[in-house]
Amino acid sequence: MGTSGSVGAAELDAAAAQMRDLQQANWPEQVPREVDYPLDVMGMVDYLRHWALVRPDTTAISFYGSAISYAEYDELSDRFAGWLQANGAVAGDRVGVHLGNCPQFLIAMMGILKIGAVHVPINPMLREHELAHELSDAGVTIVLTQPDLADTIATVADRTDVRVVATTHLSDMVAPDARRTPFPIVDRGDSDWQSIIASQRAAAIRTDPDALASLNYTGGTTGLPKGCEHTQRHMVYTAGTATVAKGAQVGTAPTVALVFLPVFWIAGEDFGIIVPLINGGTSVLLTRWDATTVLETIDAVGVTAMIGTVDNYVELMNHPDFADHDLSGLEGPQAVSFVLKLDSDIRARWRAATGQVLREGSYGMTETHTADTVTLGFQDDDYDLKGEPVFCGLPVPGTDILIVDHDGQPVPLGEDGQIILRSPSVMTGYYRNPTATADALRDGWLQTGDRGKFSERGALHYLARDKEMIKTNGMSVFPAEVEALLMLHPAVEKAGVVPKPDPRRGQIAFAFVQVVDGDATTAADLVAWARDNMAGYKVPEIEVIDELPMTSTGKVRKGDLFKKVEEN
Repeated sequence: MGTSGSVGAAELDAAAAQMRDLQQANWPEQVPREVDYPLDVMGMVDYLRHWALVRPDTTAISFYGSAISYAEYDELSDRFAGWLQANGAVAGDRVGVHLGNCPQFLIAMMGILKIGAVHVPINPMLREHELAHELSDAGVTIVLTQPDLADTIATVADRTDVRVVATTHLSDMVAPDARRTPFPIVDRGDSDWQSIIASQRAAAIRTDPDALASLNYTGGTTGLPKGCEHTQRHMVYTAGTATVAKGAQVGTAPTVALVFLPVFWIAGEDFGIIVPLINGGTSVLLTRWDATTVLETIDAVGVTAMIGTVDNYVELMNHPDFADHDLSGLEGPQAVSFVLKLDSDIRARWRAATGQVLREGSYGMTETHTADTVTLGFQDDDYDLKGEPVFCGLPVPGTDILIVDHDGQPVPLGEDGQIILRSPSVMTGYYRNPTATADALRDGWLQTGDRGKFSERGALHYLARDKEMIKTNGMSVFPAEVEALLMLHPAVEKAGVVPKPDPRRGQIAFAFVQVVDGDATTAADLVAWARDNMAGYKVPEIEVIDELPMTSTGKVRKGDLFKKVEEN
C-alpha cells in the first residue's frame, strides 16, 4: 500500500490546495459550496429533539405502511435509553444492535446515543465465530436481537462481556393490516419490545459530539474485522454534506428515503438513518430488496430518494408493472455500479421512463463514514459516464482527496495511484488497535488502499480496490478474514483466498486450502462447515490442494493463486 509517510505534510497540503482550486473552478451550480446547519450543535440526538419539537407529527419512520412520527421517535428512543439505564448502562458502554431493517433499530441507535453509550451495529448474517469476534472485540455488554437469532448470541455469550440480551421481532412495530411484508406478523409474546418501551423516559443530557458514539465494523487486508471509531460530529458532518451533494441545504427539503440497503452497514446508516433525520425527513424502511414492493412503496409513500445497485434499477424497468407506477417523484436517484455498470443506455432508458436522471452514488468507505463525493451536476452529455469507470465526482465541502504514488508523492492530473483522503468524518481510529490505526492514518490522511485518478475537472474516478478485495453483490469480502475463519477448522493447515469472477454476483471468494497431512476432509466438507460459520456471501468455493505456493518468508504467493483461479 502506498503511504504519505515519505512526503511532508506541507507538500500534501499544497497539493490539496491546488486540487481544491481546480475543483472549485468546476463546482456544479446546483450544489452549495458549504453546509448551513440549522443547529449550532453537532449531535444527531439534538436533531431528533429539534424535529420532534418543530415537526412532531411528521412521519419519521415508515415501515410497510406503519408510520412513526418524530414525537413518537423521540419518546420511544428516550424510553429505550431509560431501559438501558435500568439495566446498568452508562456513558461509554458498548451496546449491540443485532437486527435487520426495522424501526426498532433506529430507535435503539438514538436511545444508545442519548445516554452517551456506544452504538455497535451487528450484521445479523454473521455466524458463530464472526459474531463472537465482534461482540468480544467491542466489549459489548447489552444486545438487542431478534428472537430467531437469540440462540446464536447465547452460543457465543460466554466468550464475550455480554450480560443482557433482549429481543424484538421485526414485526413488533407493524400494524396488523400492514402492506405485504416478507416476514410474518407474529405473536409478540416472546418479544421484550413492549416492556422496553414501557420504561421510564431517560432525562436528556448534553451531547458530547466528539465522544465515541459508534463502532462500525469493517473487514481489512489482515485478520478479522476492525471497529471504526465514529462520533456524532462525524455523523452530522456526513449527513450535512450528503444533503448539499443532492443540491439542498439541511432541513429545507425533507427527504423521503426508500431504504432497502441494510442499515447495519455504513451506507445504510447514512442514507437510511442520519440523512433523513438531520433533514426532518422520513426513513422508508424495507427489510430487503423486492422489486414489486419497491414500486408499490414509492407510489404509496411518495418516495423522493433512493439508492441501489444498477441491477436494481434495471430490474425495476424490466418489471411487468413498471409502467403502472409513477416514479417521477424520485429526485436524482443514485446507482452503485457493482455487477452492472451505469452507462448511457441505462440512463437514457430510465430518463425516458421517469423523467429523472439516474446517476452514480458517492465514493466512500466505513473509515470515512462514506458519502465523500458529489456526483450531481456532471450528467450533461453524459460527461460522468464517458471516462474510466467508476465516476465519483468532486469531494464534498470540507473533504480533501489526493492521488499518490507508492512513495506517497502526489501524481500529476490524469495519472492513477492510491486514493488518500482527509475529512471531518474520518474515523478517530480502529478500536483498541493502535498498530492498524497508525498504518491507516498518517498526518491526518487516510490511506484507503483504493486506486483512482482525477479527470481534467478534478473529478475522482475510482479504478479498483487492492487486487485482493472481493465484491460479492456489492458486499465487501476480505480474503484475510475468510482465511482467518477457515483456519479455525481443525483440518485446515493453510488457506489462501482470492477473487474469482462470477457472472451473477460480480465476484466470489475462492479458497485454496491445504489440509493437515493425512486428513481426509474434502472441499465439500469445508464448504458445508463454512456455511455454518460465516455469513453466506463470504462462503468461498474451495479447492483442496497438496501444498500452497509459499514465499521464502513464509507468505502465500497470491500471484500464483490468481493464475490458478483462472484455470478453474
